[in-house]
Amino acid sequence: MALSVLVVDDDPAFLSLAKRTLTSMGIEVVATAPDPATAVKAAHLTRPNGVLVDIGLPDREGIDLAYELAALPWAPRVVLTSTDRDAGSVLDTRDGSRRLPFVPKDELADGQLRRLLTAG
Repeated sequence: MALSVLVVDDDPAFLSLAKRTLTSMGIEVVATAPDPATAVKAAHLTRPNGVLVDIGLPDREGIDLAYELAALPWAPRVVLTSTDRDAGSVLDTRDGSRRLPFVPKDELADGQLRRLLTAG
């Protein structure tokens, strides 16, 4: 089964770059979303295996959105990202159950993202 991913980021240039990067890894980008509301709708429509979520989103914290998406019935693998390399060190688990994985935006193409999206 091919890996399908939803990418959530408010920067159109990053959405385009992430789509090209993921596609080059053999990952199908089934949707992109510029904001949390669109992301939730897109997730329900496309039911991706994985979601890449920017921490800094308009209207809502990306971390909160990430936990909501990770809790969907089909349990997509969610990876957080940011241009701030230190953002991963301050992520909390929100409910104490588990910490979502993080990869800096400038390391998307190094193979770590694919491992994080397929780990489970």
